[in-house]
Amino acid sequence: MNGDEKWSLTFRYITAVLLFIAVIAFLIYAHVAVRVFAVAAFVAYLIDPAVVYLSAHTRLSRTGAVNFVYFSALILLVGIPATLAPIFYDEAQIVVKDVLDLATQVRAMLASPIRLGGLVIHLNELGTSLFQLQNSVLTPLPGKALELLETTSVNLLWFLITLVSVHFFLSQWPNMREALIAFAPPSYRPELRELYQRIRRVWMAYLRGQIVLMLIVGLVFTVAWTVVGIPGALVLGVLAGLFTLVPDVGPFLAAALATAVALLEGSTWIPLSNFWVAGITVLVYLVLIGMKNFFLRPIVMGRSVHMNEALVFIIIMIATILEGILGALLIVPLYASTIVILGYIQRKILGQPAFEDDGKNQFVMPDEPAAPGRKWGRRATDRNEDALPPGTSPAGEATSALANVAQPELNRRTTDRQQDGPDSSVGPESVMDEDSSSVQMPAQKKE
Repeated sequence: MNGDEKWSLTFRYITAVLLFIAVIAFLIYAHVAVRVFAVAAFVAYLIDPAVVYLSAHTRLSRTGAVNFVYFSALILLVGIPATLAPIFYDEAQIVVKDVLDLATQVRAMLASPIRLGGLVIHLNELGTSLFQLQNSVLTPLPGKALELLETTSVNLLWFLITLVSVHFFLSQWPNMREALIAFAPPSYRPELRELYQRIRRVWMAYLRGQIVLMLIVGLVFTVAWTVVGIPGALVLGVLAGLFTLVPDVGPFLAAALATAVALLEGSTWIPLSNFWVAGITVLVYLVLIGMKNFFLRPIVMGRSVHMNEALVFIIIMIATILEGILGALLIVPLYASTIVILGYIQRKILGQPAFEDDGKNQFVMPDEPAAPGRKWGRRATDRNEDALPPGTSPAGEATSALANVAQPELNRRTTDRQQDGPDSSVGPESVMDEDSSSVQMPAQKKE
């Protein structure tokens, strides 16, 4: 039996279609695992530039650079919260005690009727509802302890899977990339490598946009907490900028920390109780986070990948509704990458070259033309000067054009003078004097 027998074209197409259907069915069945792997791949993508830098500028191999960066990030991720956990636990107990005392005071205040002139308002039912809410939230039922333990255990397992997957993606990505490209015939592999480079530029542009967004949010929140007078405004602002990487949840955690500090310490200059300072903190957070979600994030992300800001806002909102945090986090680079891939497929279907240009200007903001009247824009003469031949200038071109316009009028007046006779007192010099305000030309020399 000959082992080199090739499959028929029909059988190859059927096998490819069945394999594609099997992959799609697996992705649907294991969608939870797919989400975990997507998170791990995104985390690996975030710290991969540090690995590349170390492997390129030091004597470390890629494996050594991966281990150094990975375990350093793991220490920061796990070590710092573990170190600060006892401190936050004590502070959390104080916060819970303050909240309980506040709830007791509010309930006692609602128990007595409120008199406004001749009007008496009874709020006993509202106080009873507040007491029931307090018991349901702060006093968990013992029957839910087993369910909470089970949920925590499952989440811990997924967290461990994510950690291992991050290390796997970091260390094996070059081999995985070449293995994926090897699926294509040899003649198509250069095109696929170029396609990968273009997609990589999209994600790097997105990463730069995220860094810019983090810096802006951190600066704004630092200034806001300083104005409110919250102690540790710089630390809280830096945390707000770092947590911006995770949409919605990150800023919420940063605001929760700032609110807890305001509730415990109050303001350094606002003469109000800690409760009202915490309320001001929450209000400032809501205003700033709304501006960030509706204006700042679409603009920064849109300019990072050179997409319309309104379109970026629409797809971020849709992704948030459909897929939550992960969708909002990944939709912009995924959408831009899809545009690149569909453009490649379209050109191949139409029989055109795979890529229209070298891709250097793709997803890069073009130079904006200077608006008229802007002091910092280039003058029109400066822009036109670049298009003139060497040795000429805009002023010389304007003088030449003006002389060409005035020459017919000069010829007509000279002809009228000759018809009047030689005794006419109007000479070339006087003719030129009349038009001296428009054109200055040398007088003709009499013979």
